[in-house]
Amino acid sequence: MATPTVLDREEYVEQAYFFRLLRERMAGQMAAQDVLDRLHEEILSTTRLPYAIQFLATELKHSGLLSSGFARLPHYFTPFQAFVIRRTEHEALRFSVETALLVLEREALYRAAQPTPPGVFVYQFETLCRNRLGYERGLLSMAGDPFYDADWRQYIDLVRLQAGTVDFADLLYVRSHWYVTEKRRGEPNYEPRVPALFGEKEGKIAKASIGRDPLFLFAALQRQLGYPEVPRPRPQEDLVAQLEALKAKFKLVEQRLMLLESEVRGQVDFSKFGKPELLAGPADDNDAI
Repeated sequence: MATPTVLDREEYVEQAYFFRLLRERMAGQMAAQDVLDRLHEEILSTTRLPYAIQFLATELKHSGLLSSGFARLPHYFTPFQAFVIRRTEHEALRFSVETALLVLEREALYRAAQPTPPGVFVYQFETLCRNRLGYERGLLSMAGDPFYDADWRQYIDLVRLQAGTVDFADLLYVRSHWYVTEKRRGEPNYEPRVPALFGEKEGKIAKASIGRDPLFLFAALQRQLGYPEVPRPRPQEDLVAQLEALKAKFKLVEQRLMLLESEVRGQVDFSKFGKPELLAGPADDNDAI
């Protein structure tokens, strides 16, 4: 299997463009196969992406799965990218391919700018949390990203073991330079057993977020430090409920038409329209006895 490598900036620029075009055209009811068959012609030919797109098209024809092509190009697409696309094929998750492509588009745009390991990590981890994609497999796919060094891979493995039981803000805070600074106020000779991976600003924000919803922490990092924003999942439309609502409206319109027709003929029978007792006059005193 080919060893994953960090790509040049122009590759990420073209990837972001590719994910956007694929997302927009699929949202326009175009089949993924039809889009992939022609999309490589619109990508900058000095990059490797046109060849990757052609491979995706071929693999989609054979397997019927878009994720299969991503997984079979580990030297170009990261394990996390393949994982995100694969989760769209899990019906129980209701994670749409449009949302997945937008996730990958924003990640590629961030990598094409001035990415940092903390920024990429927080973005990927928030993607798992916000869309409930699963910590175990998600974090394993993140650890396979060549953007992370050995210290980061060790940290990701730690988060994988403790996610869901330990507050994420705590996991971030204790691996920040701010944590080291605070410890040295009471212990001047303090040396951390593991390297700090996050800066002082990240550490301050994490400490202030301990005990709160981790989504608040993600939002604060985005506001204060310019971390990329993870797309919010759209609420799924309940087609059955919409159909029932349309049926109820149609029945109401039908009743009104019947009432108008009867009124024109001078033969209005209110009993056809439910609860005729409400339209009757006051009860006769003899009826009450």
